[in-house]
Formats: sequence, C-alpha cells, structure tokens
Amino acid sequence: MQIYGFNKTTLLDYPEHVAATVFTGGCNFRCPFCHNGGLVLSPNPEERIEEEEVLSYLKKRKGILEGVCITGGEPTLQKDLRNFICKVKDMGYLVKLDTNGYRPQVLWNLMQEGLLDYVAMDIKASKENYAVAAGVEGLDISRIEESVGILKGDKVPYEFRTTVVKGIHSIEEFEEIGQFLAGSRAYYLQQYRENDNVIVQGYDAFSKADLESMALLARKYIDKVVLRGVE
Repeated sequence: MQIYGFNKTTLLDYPEHVAATVFTGGCNFRCPFCHNGGLVLSPNPEERIEEEEVLSYLKKRKGILEGVCITGGEPTLQKDLRNFICKVKDMGYLVKLDTNGYRPQVLWNLMQEGLLDYVAMDIKASKENYAVAAGVEGLDISRIEESVGILKGDKVPYEFRTTVVKGIHSIEEFEEIGQFLAGSRAYYLQQYRENDNVIVQGYDAFSKADLESMALLARKYIDKVVLRGVE
C-alpha cells in the first residue's frame, strides 16, 4: 500500500482510542481547502514509507495502541487496502477508515467482511454545492448518496463531518445538509484552518457563532451535531 505518512500515536484521530494514523497518497477529489495538498496532488516517492515498517511498529506496540486510523488522500483508491487492513486486524487492532465516500462499493465490501470498526465520511457540502467543494466537475452525487445510505443502514459506528470554509459554504446550506443526513448517528462541523499545504490559499474560517448557527439548522434533522476544533 502507498503510505506517505505515519503518526505513531494519536489521541485525536480515533474517538476514545489510542491509535496510530496511516496516511495514503492520491485522491479522486481536489477540494481547494484540502490541508493535505501534497498527498493529494503529487506524493513524493522519496517520502514513501514501506508497509512492513509500519506493520513492524504496530506489532511492537500491541497492548499499548488500540487502533489504527487509515486516512489520506483517499484510502479507498489503494489496491492493497483490504490486504493491509487484514494484516492490521490479525494483530488485534481496531480499524478506523477516513473516506470521501466516492467509492461506495469498496466501502460496502470492507464493511460486509467485518474489516472496519469505525468510519468517518467527509460530507463536502450540500448536494448542489458538492462539485465546487470537491473540486470535481461532473461529480456523480449518487455515489455520495450511496455511501451515506450504506453507513446509515449498517451497524458499524460512523460519523459524518464537514470542514466548514468561508468562501465555499453558506450558513443556509446546512439546512439542506441536515435534510440529506437526516437520522444519522453523528455529524461534526470542523472549523477550517489554513496551512502551507492547502491546495488553494486564501480561504477563511467562519466564526464560532456562525458555526453554532449551522449546527442549529442541522439539529432539526440529526440529534447529535457537534462543533469540532472551534476557537
């Protein structure tokens, strides 16, 4: 598997668990506000980490670490994703997958095999605004709808989350997002933070008050709506 980053210990990436995080390279989206632009656009071959190095570390940390978060980029693009997850699961680890949901069949297959213990799916925007937020012309929203349906209809714990960006989103569209995700287990609104790796520089964050207004709209349809990383 093409691994380009490895966080050996995190208390943030996997809710309620001490975990390690694996970053895969490449993505089928081009979200202008993506904070992992290097991983998405042009992963540096020299920075690639061998899978065996990661697995060796995980083997040594059994009993200390509880889970492994696989993120990106977009992990479902990796041909060896299933095999890698099987190796991690064989060590007794929980597995969390971060995904944009654009490959629902991969998500479905992994879940049906019992290979995922938690899924975090990014919801980029309202349906009408999705292509802009994802940076993909002609985006097929039915793929996103299918992945949402898969998660809502299964027993695997999951969350939906949106990184909220001024210049991409509006307060009002969170009513539409709430309707889209109605009845979901959990929805998180994450405050945007710019860094040097953002694909397009110059976006701003909404205020806490604005984010709270968005959350109120979404709570009409989803019981658990939480602000995350808000200053």
